[in-house]
Amino acid sequence: MSRVRIAVLAALALIGSVASPIAAQTATPVSEDAVHDIALQLRCVVCQNLSVADSPSEMASQMRAIIRERLAAGESPTEVQRYFVDRYGEWILLSPPRRGFNLLVWLLPLAAVVVGLATAGALVWRWTRRRRGVRPPPVTVDAAMSERIRRELESGS
Repeated sequence: MSRVRIAVLAALALIGSVASPIAAQTATPVSEDAVHDIALQLRCVVCQNLSVADSPSEMASQMRAIIRERLAAGESPTEVQRYFVDRYGEWILLSPPRRGFNLLVWLLPLAAVVVGLATAGALVWRWTRRRRGVRPPPVTVDAAMSERIRRELESGS
């Protein structure tokens, strides 16, 4: 009977070791808001102009499932993001990190706006300055032309 007990205990231990990781994964509740927040930061591989959260593609659905699984396994949102960056590169992020070469993506639009406003301001300043300071030269009309214009104005009225 002791062999039967040992066999039963071994079987229970085996079932317990297999069931415990499954129970641990299902025991960690994953909120859909957390999945959605991470999916909003990732670019859909198929649609490319939509986030994984907004994309209706099958690939985006699979990526959301991966996010859910990794969060259920206990990974942090940063670790889940890092998983996708390691797999697809920084391109997968809808908002590139503000460092290195990606800094140009953040600074060039600001620089373009500043240069555009400075150029527009300089042009407006030049145009308004010219009008105030410079008068058109007086028009000289010879006497015969003046007399002809005067006669035509008198005869027309």
